[in-house]
Parts: sequence; structure tokens; C-alpha cells
Amino acid sequence: MGSILFVFLLLVAANGVLSKGNMTKEISFHQNYKVIWGDNYVLSSNQGKEVQLKMDNSSGFGSKMTYGSGLFHMKIKLPNRNSAGVVTTYYLSSEGNKHDELDFEFLGNREGKPYRLQTNIFADGKGNREQRIRLWFDPRAHFHTYQILWNQHQIVFYVDNIPIRVYKNKSNIGVGYPTKPMQIQASLWDGDSWATNGGKTKTNWKYAPFKANFQGFDVNGCQILSSSNSQNCFSEKYWWNSQKFWQLSPSQHRQYEHVRHKYMTYDYCIDRIRFPQPPLECL
Repeated sequence: MGSILFVFLLLVAANGVLSKGNMTKEISFHQNYKVIWGDNYVLSSNQGKEVQLKMDNSSGFGSKMTYGSGLFHMKIKLPNRNSAGVVTTYYLSSEGNKHDELDFEFLGNREGKPYRLQTNIFADGKGNREQRIRLWFDPRAHFHTYQILWNQHQIVFYVDNIPIRVYKNKSNIGVGYPTKPMQIQASLWDGDSWATNGGKTKTNWKYAPFKANFQGFDVNGCQILSSSNSQNCFSEKYWWNSQKFWQLSPSQHRQYEHVRHKYMTYDYCIDRIRFPQPPLECL
């Protein structure tokens, strides 16, 4: 019964429109993004509608602008075959030591073994808020959409419109909450010191170069043009800040609880070895 219910919830999510950006025309990579490192390993195709990152060491790209809120999205197809030790990322990050960051980290695995999706949240330089799930599909076979909602009320990570993580703004009780201007970034790099089986399974370089593909380069975000307009990014004139996005809808909440129950493999909130006392945001 649980599987049937989740299939129904998947159909609801697929038919729903989470982002108004879904209705906009496709734009090219170079309109909003630029190569950050590994120039020779970033390949554009289909008139800039798709970008491939290749890894012999690392490669990555980032947005030309920084943002103060938004509902950010990217379509990604992950490296196939034996990708153990390989980390594909899509994230938002600010500059400086006490930085804010919102992470999607896709942890590769041996051929035939499932990917793990890790999310993490940094506020004022403090992270260690990892959660991991198994995906209910093969992320190497087709493109799937990954989204991050960031407004003054909550941060939500979505996979194909299904919420997989919610981080509420509890700054009123002393919990850190990201507020700094952040750049959108994506990368492909060697993380075999930790990414697969705690670093026990290493990258097999005979399968290199590893390749990850990205699509969907339009941005639904509040651009930071100067320090004076940063606070305006939480204004309700931006649709992602409207009351509809202050909390999950009842159907989204059911989807979220199902993912947590069936697919979550790690949650820092219940790791009593690392945190004998639960972090404040987990209470």
C-alpha cells in the first residue's frame, strides 16, 4: 500500500508546477553561468542548452550573479558505470570564512550499487548538518530536476518536485540561518577520501573521464546588485516568498514523510555519537 501511495504522490508532483520557471523558455548556459575551473573539461552543446562536466581531476561552473533568495533548479544526469569516489554537486555558496551554503552532493558508487544523495546546510560557517537518502530511480539513466527553495521562512530541497528536506528558520531561538548573498555552483570532483563507504572504496581511474550533464540554466532568484538591496530579497514581491511557500502543503508533507521513512539512510539529528545532545534546530 505504501508503494502505491508514493506512486500516486509522484504523479501529483509531476503534474504540479512548483516553479514558475518551468513555463519560461530555455536559455543558454552563458547567459547566467560561467566556467569556474577546469575550462578544458566543461563542454557546451545544443546551442548552450546543455553542459557536460568531465573529471580527470575536477571541473565546475557557477552563476555570474549572486542571489539573496529564490527557488533554484537544475536538471542533472549523473556519471554512469563505476563512479565510486566521484562527487557531483549542485549548491549555493557565499564567500568568506563564515560562509552560508546549501548543498546537493551526489555520492558515486560501484557499478550496480545505488547513488547516495547527501544534503548539507552551512550558516555562518557552521555545517555538519548532513542528511542522506537513497533515490527511488537511477539518476544516471535520465535527467532529473533538483531544486532548492530559500526564503525567509524555510529552506526546502526537492527532487522532481518531491520535498526531501526541510530546514525551518529558527533564528529566533539562536539557530543559524543562511542570509548571505550566494552564488549558484556545480562541480564534479574526486572525493574518494570520504564519499563511498566512508572512503574505503576508492575512485577507479580506468573509468575516467567521468561525465555529468546539466540542463536548465534559467534562474528564479533575487539578484544582489548591491549591499543595499540584499534585505529586499525577502520581499513578498518575489513569488517564492509568498505565503504559499512558507510551509509545505498537506500533499507535500505526505511526500516528505514518505521519503524520510522509506529512503533516508542518515540524519545528523539522530546521530548520538556525533551529537550526544541534539542540535537545537532538531528539537
